[in-house]
Amino acid sequence: MPVSPERIVEHLRNVAGRPLKAKELAQALDVATADYHAFRDLLQHLEDEGVLYRVKGQRFAAPEKINLIVGRLQTIRSGAGFVIPEDGAGDLYVSATELGSALDGDRVVARVERRRRGQRQEGRIIKVLERARETIVGTYHPARNFGFVVPEDPKLVRDVFVPPGQEGGAQDGDMVVVRVSSWGDEHLGPAGEIERVLGRLGMPGVDVLAVIYGHELPVEFPGEVEGEAERIRKRGILRQDLRGRTDLRDRLIFTIDPADAKDHDDALSIERATGGLWQVGVHIADVACYVQEGSALDAEALRRGTSVYLVDRVVPMLPEALSSDLCSLRPDQDRLALSLLLTVAEDGKLHGHELVRSVIRSRHRLSYDDAQAVLDGTRSIEAETDRALRQLLSISRALRASREARGSLDFDLPEARVVLNTQGEPTDIQRVLRLESHRLIEDFMLLANETIARQAARRRVPLLYRIHEPPDDTRIEQLREFVGPFGLRLGTRGQATPKDLQRLLERVRGRPEENLVSTIVLRSMKQARYSPENLGHFGLAAHHYTHFTSPIRRYPDLIVHRLCARAFLEEEAVPAEWAEHVLPTIARIASERERVAVEAERDSIDLKKVEFMQRHLGEEFAGTISGVTSFGCFVLLDTFFVEGLVHVSSLDDDYYAHLEEQYALVGEHTRRRLQLGQRVRVRVAGVNLEERKIDFQLAGEV
Repeated sequence: MPVSPERIVEHLRNVAGRPLKAKELAQALDVATADYHAFRDLLQHLEDEGVLYRVKGQRFAAPEKINLIVGRLQTIRSGAGFVIPEDGAGDLYVSATELGSALDGDRVVARVERRRRGQRQEGRIIKVLERARETIVGTYHPARNFGFVVPEDPKLVRDVFVPPGQEGGAQDGDMVVVRVSSWGDEHLGPAGEIERVLGRLGMPGVDVLAVIYGHELPVEFPGEVEGEAERIRKRGILRQDLRGRTDLRDRLIFTIDPADAKDHDDALSIERATGGLWQVGVHIADVACYVQEGSALDAEALRRGTSVYLVDRVVPMLPEALSSDLCSLRPDQDRLALSLLLTVAEDGKLHGHELVRSVIRSRHRLSYDDAQAVLDGTRSIEAETDRALRQLLSISRALRASREARGSLDFDLPEARVVLNTQGEPTDIQRVLRLESHRLIEDFMLLANETIARQAARRRVPLLYRIHEPPDDTRIEQLREFVGPFGLRLGTRGQATPKDLQRLLERVRGRPEENLVSTIVLRSMKQARYSPENLGHFGLAAHHYTHFTSPIRRYPDLIVHRLCARAFLEEEAVPAEWAEHVLPTIARIASERERVAVEAERDSIDLKKVEFMQRHLGEEFAGTISGVTSFGCFVLLDTFFVEGLVHVSSLDDDYYAHLEEQYALVGEHTRRRLQLGQRVRVRVAGVNLEERKIDFQLAGEV
């Protein structure tokens, strides 16, 4: 019987006590002679995946047993980086000189060398397991005997060498896509061939194209995938598709989304139930009935992982024939759904729930502004809809209060909305107001996600959980030391609970240092991710949480739908081998694609901010210091929600020291202090479209 990967890892991690050669490991695990070649192939595969590492003497070891970390590299503008471990352990700092050929986003193996300043681990990268990209976007410049491409992404600090004859017709200053043929090493940078010229920077659309190609977002769907989606759309919904479904078409159901949304995943309804209770329906598009496991559609959806919402377009996870048509819960059209019927009291307490396959017919497509106008009493849709919205709001407030009582954190961070003209040029940058209608939808989606996760955990059904692990103890201690001088306490020593952090935020509310402390608390948090292991959600103070409500635009939700349908509706067991081997891979891919999407969305907004600020050169604005580094401080403007850098070289009144633990720059002679959260006035000193940089100069304090 073949040996499983888990048994190999378990033996090297907990039994062997030292690295072993392949034959030693085979003998210890009783591998039959006939299976030895397959066993060697499995060891090679595990090494390629970073699960095992080969040391001197052709011996295999579990990475963590020999001081190695496997994870993703995240670089910063200075050229240094951090390895984010896949096992959720603390980040590993890697200086620019220890990166080797690794670039931002690469999956790497790093060796822990020492602790930095007695706190942070520091190491060096010894192997690249997987490249995050095959191409790099940047600006081409010719030299005497060769050319080079300056990467558009500021986190890619090494230029790409372009040999003679591989320029692809590019001219000096063109934005290009270069396919990397050699990644170089610690001494030599990467080299490659230009495969696409996007155009001159500043031409309409070139900037967003640079983001799309820079993050290697899939521009078009393969013909096979488009064809499959179109066949499904043309087939539509037939009478036989309704068999076994609960008919909810007579209910008052409506969607609430952004005004320009086309992919309507979710809808709500509310009706009176017995005993003074309410039945709230959370109706989610039944995407899984169209996107079948193993199909070309499914493979492409996994590859994309999520829809990406750029500043001027959407790169969808599914073709528009499904995402904007057959799956979208459009008004006055029959749609197949998974409906979670929640029985709740006025105080938000959940008394019961039922998950059913359904057919629904949305009556209204409301924007958030439409719904808010009804809640404010300034507009009426129709009497029944108005009453439904107001009752949903009452229950959503109770749900929110219940979450807050258990310690759920709500940072309520503002977002930016870029207003574009027909040429794609930014005409304004506005803060997105978080309306009560936004919160209403959020509250019921959170309840649905938590209910599904709790049910899966209770019945021990394999699931893709949305987890948010507690902050590292080191981060909490740094936070505890930082807030002390403000007369603030953070629980007892050791790990803080969500309730501890919530109390801290409540105590600082309304005080001058509120923004400062809130920012530091947020930066102490880990990133949420997907996992087949239920580790809870720290930020929500939830023991069980998943993503169930957006299967049109998130692949994890589609997987959760399949698992729920199989386990809860069909009463079939999820194959153990699939849950053990496939689900962790899906979790990793989904987490990585989410990270890429977030970065691409942020980059597309940032480039429009830079373009917008060109017309404000020399003007002064009030703002808040939003980041402090050794090379300067970042300032977020009040007016336009735009961030720029005050470089230390522009601070000509003194030499400034970077006090990392205090998030401050301090003048050596004047003792002038520039600290995170501090209010300042700045002047727009420079704008660089190519590097996506805005430079400020201090003009005083607010």
